[in-house]
Amino acid sequence: MHKLLNDAPGEKIMLLGNEAIARGAIEAGVAFAATYPGTPSSEISLNLFQMSQESDLYFEYSTNEKVALEVAAAAANSGLRTFCMMKHVGLNVAADPLMTLAYVGVTAGMVILTADDPAMFSSQNEQDNRYYAKFGNLPMLEPSSVPEAKEMIKYAFDLSEEIKQPVLLRTTTRINHSNAFVTFGDIKPRNTEGRFERDPHRCVTVPAVSRGLHVKLLEKMDKAKEICEDSEFNLLEGSGKFGIVANGVSFHYAEDAVKDLGIEDKASIFRLGFSNPMPEKQIKDFLSGCEKVLVIEEGEPFMEEAFKAFAQEEGITIPINGKSETLFSKLYEYDPAMVREKMAGYFGIDYTPTEKLPTDNVPEIPIRPPNLCSGCSHRATFYEVQKAAKGMDIVCPTDIGCYTLGFLPPLSTGDFVICMGSSVSSSCGFGQATDQKVISFIGDSTFFHSGITGLVNAVFNNHNFTLVILENDITAMTGHQPHPGVDMDRFGLDGYGRVNIENIVRALGVEHISIVKPFKVKKSIKTIKEALEYKGVSVIISQEPCALYAKSLKLLKPRAFKVSDKCVDHKDCITSIACPSFYLEDGKVNIDANTCVGCAVCAQICPENAITPLKK
Repeated sequence: MHKLLNDAPGEKIMLLGNEAIARGAIEAGVAFAATYPGTPSSEISLNLFQMSQESDLYFEYSTNEKVALEVAAAAANSGLRTFCMMKHVGLNVAADPLMTLAYVGVTAGMVILTADDPAMFSSQNEQDNRYYAKFGNLPMLEPSSVPEAKEMIKYAFDLSEEIKQPVLLRTTTRINHSNAFVTFGDIKPRNTEGRFERDPHRCVTVPAVSRGLHVKLLEKMDKAKEICEDSEFNLLEGSGKFGIVANGVSFHYAEDAVKDLGIEDKASIFRLGFSNPMPEKQIKDFLSGCEKVLVIEEGEPFMEEAFKAFAQEEGITIPINGKSETLFSKLYEYDPAMVREKMAGYFGIDYTPTEKLPTDNVPEIPIRPPNLCSGCSHRATFYEVQKAAKGMDIVCPTDIGCYTLGFLPPLSTGDFVICMGSSVSSSCGFGQATDQKVISFIGDSTFFHSGITGLVNAVFNNHNFTLVILENDITAMTGHQPHPGVDMDRFGLDGYGRVNIENIVRALGVEHISIVKPFKVKKSIKTIKEALEYKGVSVIISQEPCALYAKSLKLLKPRAFKVSDKCVDHKDCITSIACPSFYLEDGKVNIDANTCVGCAVCAQICPENAITPLKK
């Protein structure tokens, strides 16, 4: 049995933040869950997916976040407790249904998790999704610890049902990927039999209906405002004149800093956990007892601006600061030392930073940039495209996935990326605006997510570019989640369909379609050259399973290679594909037999045929 399904109230277990959130949803009686995977939220999806195989929980990996939210919206309006989760940029994709779902509301509890990523550990931006709550008139909750995340999602389901509205739960990477002991609670029985009751004057958002729904939405938020005034998730610690406002993990940094600086009797900390709507009365009472206020929040000045507005309404004229050149930046994550230092400076506390240990005699840590794995078929495809396009003036839009790393040298294939699916659509623009040869790249999961519509546009408007679809049979970057093109029999699961990418591309009207097996280098280069010469939209589908995925399913028959005595030290292997299995010893190229998967790409490009299979 999955550990998170264990019905053992009172048991303490060490959990990842995302595991704690999944357990909280189970304890809340969630019956329906949908997602498109995205770090830092991916482990929530994985655990719910695994639990759905052992219980009556319904879970699906949807085509994209918009689809996931629309699927979930229907379930939540059929009486099922529903959970929809995504990373912060995923909510951009789901924003269209989100804004109108706020008008429609729900009949059963619905929680929408947005996992923000300060410092961009695995994202293309670090937007602050608290503004979606304000923008959409939706309640938002923010946990400060792993155990609280579990309890908060249970409260979020109850709150959602009380006001008949979806509730946003905002986490950050530090919550999602931290570990802590969590105490199991009771598991609420799941209701898995839904029924939709027709209510067109609530659910059919034509203008005449929506005008009335907007009024009701504001009334629901007024009710939420009353509830948040008494919420257990808005905390006040201490009673000093130094006011400190914090949220999320910054709250614990603030607590530690107050203790470290010895100002427990001088400071009061207001932790905002129910962050939209804000508890106006509590905030004004708090401000009236302060001489000076420091706001500690990663990201944008969301709380700072609100607290300043509340102070102005009450005629409270005290310094309220957070974001400035001398205080906190809008950039990246904070840490305890930073918070301690800024707090001491702001409140005029004598503080001597802890002396750093001398590191003069410690060797510099080698830089380890992200890299495509040994045996990754993307590396072979990028190499082959560069060879096929040699002498051409090319521009290469790319997309969100492992293959984004192709922009790094020596592959240097990837010139423009903004969001999921943008490679295809931006290729239309580049092809029209320039005389350059446009070659774009997109993964199979991303193609299903949001690449298809761009290709429809390209065919209709007769654009001129070559699209390379990197079909590696899985959503690789976020941890090997399935997508509509995956053979689910490999997971031992039945009841799923399978969508063929070639059939889709052909059905869209693309006339020049090529299939390449990237580990066959010469043949692939020849095929790619033909596609590049075509005037109009040409599509190359590069088919080879993700090496790690294939290894996990025992689809690989590993055969390591070695560099023989024929090598004359051209180093073409390193300077052209830079597989991480290569290493230099005494200036000579060697291959790590423990990581080599035997794709043989290096053997095919070596001018001396000096790379040969290693005999066991």
